[in-house]
Amino acid sequence: MGDRGAEHAAPTEVEEITSRISDLSKWREIFSFPGLEINSTAHQPGQSSAGHGPAGAGQSPGSQPPCSIPQPLLLPLGGRPISLDTAMRLQQLLFRNTTPLFGWEWAAAHFSFHPPHSDLAYALQAGKGGTRAILAAVQAHIITYLLFTRDTEFTHLERLCRVGRWEQRQALATALAGTLWAAGGGGRAVVCLSTAPVTTVPREGYGASSFTDRIWLFEFSEKAAAQGFISDHINCFESKGSHGVILYLFSLLFSRTLERVQEDLGDTAPLLNASSGNITCTEAVLSLLLTGRASPRGLGGHREPEPGTAHGDAGEPGQRGPVGFLRWERAPRERQVSAGEPRASRTHRRPARLSPGPGECPLAQVSPALRSPRLPVWLCSLSGRHSVLFGTDSRLLSDWKSERIFHLYFCSGQQEQTRTAHLTVDTHSHHWEEAPREEPCSPGRRRPALEMAIRTKWAGATVSWNGTDPFF
Repeated sequence: MGDRGAEHAAPTEVEEITSRISDLSKWREIFSFPGLEINSTAHQPGQSSAGHGPAGAGQSPGSQPPCSIPQPLLLPLGGRPISLDTAMRLQQLLFRNTTPLFGWEWAAAHFSFHPPHSDLAYALQAGKGGTRAILAAVQAHIITYLLFTRDTEFTHLERLCRVGRWEQRQALATALAGTLWAAGGGGRAVVCLSTAPVTTVPREGYGASSFTDRIWLFEFSEKAAAQGFISDHINCFESKGSHGVILYLFSLLFSRTLERVQEDLGDTAPLLNASSGNITCTEAVLSLLLTGRASPRGLGGHREPEPGTAHGDAGEPGQRGPVGFLRWERAPRERQVSAGEPRASRTHRRPARLSPGPGECPLAQVSPALRSPRLPVWLCSLSGRHSVLFGTDSRLLSDWKSERIFHLYFCSGQQEQTRTAHLTVDTHSHHWEEAPREEPCSPGRRRPALEMAIRTKWAGATVSWNGTDPFF
């Protein structure tokens, strides 16, 4: 009898243990949502585990696009929510109005690499619309880190093609932290995270209007701490539906502080242009990414360096930063013709003239410090489309003998490009001697816009595409 009782008791204990495990799993799912996690390693007395998110962080299901399986986001202690007043000031800086204008393309934009260990393993996949300028600028900083900062046994372009998944994430964290630190004047960085759960890619028609009020700010007084924090939360910038590009743009503005950004901009200019449903970055945003200041004329070098500002990773106007800037714009008539071309013919656009036409010279002017950065990496603006040009020889811009014949590489960020374009630049050849009967300024002598941008740095240089069909 006793043995039979024991046999009946054993299953009862097992069922009780199974029930408790099931209950524990349910609670774990509940607290896995962002802003509701229990941080057992950093919990402070008097602060509830569910208090990391701002009031109202749990929005009604209709305020967001449909969710996929949520990915946990552990918001650490020490952050602060964005206030309504701050959110309105931020909106004013961005658009000069308080009506949220971010559309689904911006909401869907995030930092995503090409497959590891591939020809474009180092390259970010280009987003749509106006986010491409930000992605290209971050791409330039990623290349700078991968080529000239990290330790690796590989050399030259192989260093970029051998990049693995861990190195991709490390390069992104380094690039984001470096630009935030420069925006903070070399003394601070602010990282923005959201308490909203990670969702699928927002669909067309979705707006990010309900996104700003779920932002939390995390401030750091040491660059290494900011970089470590971003590395720990890199999913917040590279996951689909994370609003990663918007989070990064907000982080730049808060690192600089909204007050100083306002001083940089002046009274009228917004940070973003909104026209016909398209939102594009102004020159002030590019200036913030490259120089640490949101000056509308910062890329042209019209302003003096800000007094008392520490040297950050990006250079102030008049100072040589690690990443430069080259620009070339077509004449108005050429832009109108290009706009009317069929989509299929735009991949290989008609080359620009060898010499600038009326109205092109001022658009092509860039400050000398940005044309000659410390390292051979340039963000390029070619008729409004952004890309990256770089070299692998760190001495290129510091040793004049290296600038006779040298190699550059070009990453357009476009889907059509499957491998890095290789260019050879010769600064001592005289192209006009090859056809003495044709004037260098002849309308018939046309070159790709990329070559024209290169000539704003090396006047008269010839560019060989080494078998690749010229584009841009």
